[in-house]
Amino acid sequence: MFNNSQTYSDIWQLCLNRIKEQTSAEEFAKWFQPIVPLEFDGTTLRLRVPNASYVYQIEKNYIPFLRPIISQLYGQQTRLHYAVPKAEAPKLDTETDSTAISRFATQNDTANIKNPFIIPGLKRVRIDPQLNPNYTFSTFIEGECNRLARSAGMSVAVNPGTTPFNPLYIYGDSGLGKTHIAQSIGHEVLQRHPELQVLYVSMNKFQAQFQTAHKRGEIPDFIHFYQMIDVLIIDDIQELTGKPGTQNVFFNIFNHLHLSGKQLILTSDKPPVELKDIEDRLLTRFKWGLSTQLNQPDHDTKVKIIRAKAQKMGAQISEEIVQFLADNISANVREIEGALSSLVANASFLGRKITTSLAKEILKAYVQLYQKEITIEHIIEVVCGYLALDPERFNSPERTREIAQARQIAMYLAKQHTKAPLATIGAAIGGRNHATVLHSCKAVSNLLETDKAFRRQVEEIEKQVLA
Repeated sequence: MFNNSQTYSDIWQLCLNRIKEQTSAEEFAKWFQPIVPLEFDGTTLRLRVPNASYVYQIEKNYIPFLRPIISQLYGQQTRLHYAVPKAEAPKLDTETDSTAISRFATQNDTANIKNPFIIPGLKRVRIDPQLNPNYTFSTFIEGECNRLARSAGMSVAVNPGTTPFNPLYIYGDSGLGKTHIAQSIGHEVLQRHPELQVLYVSMNKFQAQFQTAHKRGEIPDFIHFYQMIDVLIIDDIQELTGKPGTQNVFFNIFNHLHLSGKQLILTSDKPPVELKDIEDRLLTRFKWGLSTQLNQPDHDTKVKIIRAKAQKMGAQISEEIVQFLADNISANVREIEGALSSLVANASFLGRKITTSLAKEILKAYVQLYQKEITIEHIIEVVCGYLALDPERFNSPERTREIAQARQIAMYLAKQHTKAPLATIGAAIGGRNHATVLHSCKAVSNLLETDKAFRRQVEEIEKQVLA
């Protein structure tokens, strides 16, 4: 306890000397040297700190040894009162998005934070989780292609930070539902554990926020904001590629959260082993938990997706149309949704019933219909079936006009509809060479121009090959 000849600032210097003995030179210079004592009224010691980050750091990391020092030098009843200068209103930056951080900073931007040894109100700050209300487990269609990721995601949501799945790393091609399942975890966590802080952010937005914080000299605020999060969902982690500054900051945030038992969920278009220009120390940490892949949906899953999307749109679609879409739309959830929207809109505008014919007509302008791979064997089978030929005769040494022309047609169609080299086509059809295939294709082309009956025959065979 100090006497009348000592001022509170003198005592604060004694306090600093003791703090210096219990901290590293770097910690002392960073977190205590900038603090300025303002006044002491016998019970409350007012300290001016550069910003709210200092309050957070002191209360989180240094109170256990600071409390006895303050009590001994200033008295047992001494309370700390932090004075944080009011920050200037942040400038709008149209190139970046720091919404969540700005909200956090605004709610804590106060000239005085009264604090015995905790920060009143800090725990009550609610951060907007930035979640899409439509991306929940109830709207996520489960199938063989995504069952592991969904199951692991639900396990994480029930017990965030305590399962072996930390981080949970979800990867797969675009449009397969990575963002949906990641945000579903966020929604489920908030429903089961409303006291936890959940935040979803894309890596591009994280990078933009980092750049803004760097320009304003607010990197400590940026880091401490993310260290407050209990469940952090980072979308498109591959965007860290080639950004060493962002990688370093994210490494520190990742380490803090993981060591604190907080949950990390990462999504990417590649597994960790295929990421390039990202520090090994980060890649190693990405592999600590569970890496699970989302694959393209199988036929049954696509059918479920189409039915669910159609029901959501209020569209009456027959089972025939559902099966047609599942057979012909490439395996991408976004493409399925876009195709359905286009089909429903066109049917409504044209006043027509949704039929397979309309679906074929409309969808070819919006999606790429499946072209099933055509093989030489398939062509031979169709040609023999159409001409009522025994496959053994077709493949035999027989050289009758009927067999020879059948082989020529098969060679012509194989050249038109497969990527097989001429030598491969010849070897598969009668064991001929590439010169024979060229001759056969030329002969068929000539007949198509001069013989209408032959042309109709080949066209019919070709339709069956393409069906």
